[in-house]
Amino acid sequence: MVKEEFKLDNQLCFRLYTASRLLTQAYHPLLSKYGLTYPQYLVLLVLWEKDAQPVNDIARRLLLETNTVTPLLQRMEKEGILTRAKGKKDGRQMIVSLTKEGKALQKKLADVPFTVGNAVVCESVTPKTFPDLFRMLDDIIGHLGGDT
Repeated sequence: MVKEEFKLDNQLCFRLYTASRLLTQAYHPLLSKYGLTYPQYLVLLVLWEKDAQPVNDIARRLLLETNTVTPLLQRMEKEGILTRAKGKKDGRQMIVSLTKEGKALQKKLADVPFTVGNAVVCESVTPKTFPDLFRMLDDIIGHLGGDT
């Protein structure tokens, strides 16, 4: 007999993993028509908030390591979405900036947050409960060591 704590249905991690995977899948058709992946979309979100940022700041904002973000940025640079240049004040820093194409994607993808937001609306999750859900997830992330 399997103990209750070892049943899959009693695992928070499985629910969070499954929700994350399905949510990422919901983004796929919306982003793929522009040749974007979900991680690339996250980078764009960070740069749309504030352009011309050091790689370290982008990685920190995404709660990722620099060595995870760098190959992603390199691919986006090859695709003409952004540029990377050595910092003027500190030549060791790599500053990431949007190209004209990268900036234009914001307008093209304007409906994505609403489309995905509407896709997750269900009986217990509504636009009214989003702030509470965000707060709970932020608490988990903060408690487990992420910066929010």
